[in-house]
Amino acid sequence: MKKLSAKQTDINKKTDTLKEKLKKKYEDMKRVLDDDLHITLTQLEMEAEAAERVIEDHMEHCYALTKDIDRELSELSARLEAQINYDKDKSVQTEERIAATLKQTDPELINLDEFKNEQLISLTINLLLFIRSQVPVTKKLFQSYASEVVIDPNSAHPKLIVSPEGNSVTYTDSWQEVPENKSRFDTTLNALSRRGFHEGRHYWEVQVAGKTYWELGITYPSIPRKGKEEQCWLGRGSDSWCVEFFNGSYNAWHRGVAHTLTPVEGQSFTRIGVFSSFPGGLVWFLGADTMTPLHCFCAGKFTDRLLQAVCPGDDNKGTNWKPLEICDASRSGPTL
Repeated sequence: MKKLSAKQTDINKKTDTLKEKLKKKYEDMKRVLDDDLHITLTQLEMEAEAAERVIEDHMEHCYALTKDIDRELSELSARLEAQINYDKDKSVQTEERIAATLKQTDPELINLDEFKNEQLISLTINLLLFIRSQVPVTKKLFQSYASEVVIDPNSAHPKLIVSPEGNSVTYTDSWQEVPENKSRFDTTLNALSRRGFHEGRHYWEVQVAGKTYWELGITYPSIPRKGKEEQCWLGRGSDSWCVEFFNGSYNAWHRGVAHTLTPVEGQSFTRIGVFSSFPGGLVWFLGADTMTPLHCFCAGKFTDRLLQAVCPGDDNKGTNWKPLEICDASRSGPTL
């Protein structure tokens, strides 16, 4: 118990340290983005201030000209009768000054660099798209662990149809004429992967859109496959882990214990992701559309090879005919 307690303390300490490091990195990223935003906005403000100063100078110029014109008009009116010819020359000069000032202070001559601003918006959009392509970071991380999953038709219950490529499983009311073998489930509607894995980290995704009942997870090859015993069901024994969806409710199962996933009740996911880590002894289920964590099991240490397992469920009163389809987990699924 002392060793387990010490291990728990060590794990909590390492987790807290990692969380602090990640928080710092995210704070650094936010600081970089905030600084870049400040620089960009400052540049735009300086351009606007420069244009505003030019406009103010032109307005002062126009105001001074208006004062001069008012004074000259007063003088012209006073000397109108005595100095007609002089006044005509003066009027011509005044008109020329007015025309020159209007030309110099034309508002159409004052413009922001629209092309540059459009480039700035374009670069900002590209930056946003890049950031979105990297977020959530767990998506990029798990994609690097993507593993190929091929369903073994020799393991599938006779009421399941496995595609020739081994990438989809469909329930049918008809009992298929398939050869009997020790690997085939004869009561539970399960099918297992052909190869599986015994080391490293692996991630795979399953398309569950349009279904009202399904189960999927990870199992040892030793899972019982014959008869009606409860441990033939995924997650009901000690040798398998699964997430189950039934009529809008999610449950995670292991050793026959159900963990109701209340935080995601009412949510509908297009894809479900499953991550397993031999070094960490983890089985982690996610709503792959948004990388929403559903449930995580810590097995401590896996004692055998792991196989991927799927159960498309029965027809559920005519609402559950769509297949479970294995996805290419190395590529992005629905838009985040």
